[in-house]
Amino acid sequence: MASLAVPKPPARTRRSLGGGVGPIGLGVASLWLSLIVLLPLAAVFTKSLDGGLGAFWDAISAPSARYALLLTTAISALVALINVVTGTLIAWVLVRDDFRGKSLVNAVIDLPFALPTIVASIVLLSLYGPRSPVGIHLYATKPAVILALAFVTLPFVVRSVQPVLLEVDREAEQAAASLGASGWTTFRRIILPALYPALLGGAGLAFARAIGEFGSVVLIGGGIPRDTEVASQYIAKQIETDRPASAAAVSVTLLLISFVVLFAIRRFTKRKDVG
Repeated sequence: MASLAVPKPPARTRRSLGGGVGPIGLGVASLWLSLIVLLPLAAVFTKSLDGGLGAFWDAISAPSARYALLLTTAISALVALINVVTGTLIAWVLVRDDFRGKSLVNAVIDLPFALPTIVASIVLLSLYGPRSPVGIHLYATKPAVILALAFVTLPFVVRSVQPVLLEVDREAEQAAASLGASGWTTFRRIILPALYPALLGGAGLAFARAIGEFGSVVLIGGGIPRDTEVASQYIAKQIETDRPASAAAVSVTLLLISFVVLFAIRRFTKRKDVG
């Protein structure tokens, strides 16, 4: 019996089968992206170059600005690394263990998304400030800044890793265990490779959030120049002292750092997927 050949749809029809929204949808999306993202970024870039490249360089190389940028980048990278470890552990517990209050823990993890960051700073100041009820005094110290940034960035890694853990092949883990592989070996050789893209993506988002954070550190961090003042606090001071071009220059530098990190992570993740 001869098989019936199903004719292929025309090229134009095949393209439309992909669920595209068409030129109108593309135009609306581009317009909204321009209004919300591109135009504000263009305005910041333009303002940062009001005095030319020389003034831009002077603004970001000033001792206080340079220290704030270096401190912010270093602490943001450290916080991202901390969240990779703790976020993966929390995601593992939520996926692999059953315990009372699991739904409550899930809700608490999302709390930094909904809680105003200034409230987080007030809470941290109440707990670890000069009148700490627990006897831990971190006010105006670098550990206080790390703690504040770790709080607001925790959900990024947890929520990136959690769905991937749900999809990991449990049969491969069981096979490895039956062959005598230790728990660490199974995690390193089977589970971790599957988590790499999610871990890198979550770490990149945590870094990008931390590098521009203001509210959670404004009280507990103290904002001491060349000590605990992060870049966002430095920018706010430049605006308060009527130096908008300097503030814009430091803002652009933060944007470029975040873009480079996120772009590098995306390229590395794509290369790993291809490989």
